[in-house]
Amino acid sequence: MLEELTVRNYALIDSLTISFRGGLTILTGETGAGKSIMVGALSFLLGAKADTDVIRTGAEEAGVSAVLSLRKDNAEALEWLSGRGIEIDDGELVIRRSVKSSGRGAAYIQNAPVTRGDLEEFMAILFDIHGQHAHESLLRRENHRRYLDRFAALEEEAAEFNRLFLSLAEKKKAYEVSLSSAHDREMRLEILNYAVEEIGRAKLKSGESRELEAEASRLGDFEKLAGFVNTCADTLFDGELSVVSLARRAKNALDNAAAIDGGLAALQKRLEYLFYEAEDMSAEFRSYRDGLRNDPARLEEVEERLNLIYRLKKKYAAPSGHAVPPPAVPLQDEDAILAYREQAEAEIEALSGAGENRDKLRVEIAALEKEIAGRAAALSAKRAAAAESLAPRIGGIISSLGMPNARFKISVAAKGRPGEGPRVIGQWGADEVEFLISANRGEPLKELARIASGGELSRIMLAIKTALADSGQDSLETLIFDEIDTGIGGEVALSVGEYLAKIGKIKQIFCVTHLASIAVRADNHLKVEKHVESGRTLTTVSPLEGKKRRGEIARMLAGDSAGSAALAHADELLAKYRRS
Repeated sequence: MLEELTVRNYALIDSLTISFRGGLTILTGETGAGKSIMVGALSFLLGAKADTDVIRTGAEEAGVSAVLSLRKDNAEALEWLSGRGIEIDDGELVIRRSVKSSGRGAAYIQNAPVTRGDLEEFMAILFDIHGQHAHESLLRRENHRRYLDRFAALEEEAAEFNRLFLSLAEKKKAYEVSLSSAHDREMRLEILNYAVEEIGRAKLKSGESRELEAEASRLGDFEKLAGFVNTCADTLFDGELSVVSLARRAKNALDNAAAIDGGLAALQKRLEYLFYEAEDMSAEFRSYRDGLRNDPARLEEVEERLNLIYRLKKKYAAPSGHAVPPPAVPLQDEDAILAYREQAEAEIEALSGAGENRDKLRVEIAALEKEIAGRAAALSAKRAAAAESLAPRIGGIISSLGMPNARFKISVAAKGRPGEGPRVIGQWGADEVEFLISANRGEPLKELARIASGGELSRIMLAIKTALADSGQDSLETLIFDEIDTGIGGEVALSVGEYLAKIGKIKQIFCVTHLASIAVRADNHLKVEKHVESGRTLTTVSPLEGKKRRGEIARMLAGDSAGSAALAHADELLAKYRRS
């Protein structure tokens, strides 16, 4: 659950900190007040892509941080954190993300730095944000399977199936490679063996080129270096007025002075340290100077070694054009060449034992195909049973949301065309899962894209989230709805408010709305306002209670926060729907 949110220099927000409670939190405000900025700040914290445009004008950095409380039974979130060595403190987590004007960003969970992708992955376990166009995800059929699997608690089983399926694909690919002709294998082995031998002869050491470049710089500029060193030596200890001689003279004088005035003892001690430090430094520097040698032969040797490493880098550490693919992360020194050799040696071993490996792969592929077929059949049966349970739940909620004649069905059909060829199995099973709806009585069931409008899709999405929340099978702790009321009003708005309040009993809900009939359902009511201060536009967020909340409901009803009729209507709604 989101307990506290701090936003700094984000869009029109200068600095604000808000504390939250559980239940249904409603955000309202005039059009253009900045409600979308708040949703944007939350999206930024959840890992959404962002650029420097979000930084408040005149600032160098934008940042959003939050304090979260984590349920003790949220196994998925706890496992994610444990797998990365991140500890929680009494069930609380601190999440931070920032972006600088240079374009560089940073993200932290507790004090552990994470990538934006990691942040997005973790926050998706806890939060779900339903923006103004999020319902469009319902039009993508692959999401229907995800919703059904979540309801049926099949996500882990489906993920394991996917892992096995991808493993099978890799083994089949390896098997096809093993069937290549002996001539092709011999040619490839010859190329790889030459590369391994050439790299081996070079006897490279990690970091060698950096050391050689430093030595080449020192040898190549010997005359300049020697001149600087001699100047420093003369100043430090060789000259008549060197640092050491001056320090000695000062030390002797201060020793005599301290014998007269004991108050100089502290200064005497410090000067003594200075003198001995100067002497020690002189000894070390004298040793360095005496060791300097102009060695053109060594310079030539170093340059030849660097040229060899450069040729090997160009040949074996280039991004393309060589026999073995480069590492996923480009390496900048000898490590890239050595990594190439390791890959080449691994492929040599694989090609050398091609016959034995081919037989082993054939057995493994057959076993995997049998296991996958069995798992696919089990998934299909579970999905079909879950569809029979989930569809009427969603359909019942849809009917309550202003679509009384709607019929909803979840189709779980075999992939491909039934009766034509062998059973088709994909990476998530053998099923095509699709949500179907008939919005009007007497109309056949059809896919959502051909039937539902944007407003209807938004309500269908709300119905799905309600059904999933009721099932208790998701790890989500907080749901965010951005203007889910678009295109609705009247009784439909009342139903939407009722269902948001219902989910709010088991989840933390945030909802941006323009409708008073939804806002009156709030457990917590926040108002977003925009005003000008010292010539700058600022967005602020403040909690509403009592008369202030009454006035805001009246404004939403009639555009007038002080009119007696609007206030009376607001009182009526608040009394009717006040949450206990």
